[in-house]
Amino acid sequence: MKRTAFSHIHEKLGAKMVPFVGFYMPLKYTGDIEEHVAVRTGIGVFDVSHMGEFWVKGPKALDLIQKVTSNDASVLVDGKVQYSCFPNGKGGIVDDLLVYRVNAETYLLVVNASNIEKDWNWINSQNDMGAVLYNASDEVSQLAVQGPLALKAMQKLTNTTVTDMEYYTFKKLDFAGVKDVIFSTTGYTGAGGCEIYFANADAEKVWDAVFEAGKEFGIKPIGLAARDTLRLEMGFCLYGNDIDDTTSPIQAGLGWITKFTDAKNFINKDIFLEHKKNGTATKLVGFEMIDRGIPRHEYDICDAAGNKIGHVTSGTQSPMMKIGIGMGYVKTEFSKVDSEIFVKVRDKLLKAKVVKLPIYKK
Repeated sequence: MKRTAFSHIHEKLGAKMVPFVGFYMPLKYTGDIEEHVAVRTGIGVFDVSHMGEFWVKGPKALDLIQKVTSNDASVLVDGKVQYSCFPNGKGGIVDDLLVYRVNAETYLLVVNASNIEKDWNWINSQNDMGAVLYNASDEVSQLAVQGPLALKAMQKLTNTTVTDMEYYTFKKLDFAGVKDVIFSTTGYTGAGGCEIYFANADAEKVWDAVFEAGKEFGIKPIGLAARDTLRLEMGFCLYGNDIDDTTSPIQAGLGWITKFTDAKNFINKDIFLEHKKNGTATKLVGFEMIDRGIPRHEYDICDAAGNKIGHVTSGTQSPMMKIGIGMGYVKTEFSKVDSEIFVKVRDKLLKAKVVKLPIYKK
């Protein structure tokens, strides 16, 4: 079981620790609902050091990224971040990821912890143009400081202005006395804030500084349980649940990260273009429960007559909305907003309705 540079701190704080994709991670500290609300209304800190980081460098760096990702990385400028996915050559998704452009010949790819080895092997197998690849995953620590007060608090730790940074941008800066920290206005909560990358050796120093800076704002450490409910309220996909090797980005509602420009030839372009033109048999939707009940992963989704039309991929009780919410694949004819669907919970058909994402509207 791998430990992050913060594992001893989580234990000291009394977090409930669990195995997660090969890492020893905090599930929760005080309680998942309390932690969820803290991020939505104030500021919370996640240890996301288990995520993977790959550097792609050299004159062929962009060529490789354009080949292996669905989005168009040629539109990126220095300091911009892009959400994308790796098509798998069979019409599915290897993983979803973030692409950071440092300069024309230097990119950082941030991938899911569960897929580090799989992604690394995949991108190397596709590198027939000689881009320079380096897997820095074991050397980098990362904190996600999330919430509406996050940037205000973090501004105390750097002389570079960060409070006015646009969504999905990043800067290299001195932070908490540490040089060359990557400070990115990204996140997996929809609550605003930043993700901060630095060397493992600086982890404790950065953690202490972040919590000192956030003390006046009621900063809290946050576990994996709240991370999952926060992302689900926003309708953000979780790899392995909502997207995987069998789902296409078009089917998953990720057409906006799948670009069919003439200049970009990428893996599965023809398959995904066919999906865009002719549609798919099922679509990923967000939904709210009308009847009282909590949808869970793999529960059946049915029509009014009880015929199975799909399945739940992610489900929970929304801490902000106080109702059951979820995401799932349904037959395309049931995918329109306000469509009536039924979730089978303990052999009972509970009524729900398809909603536009995000599920939680601020």
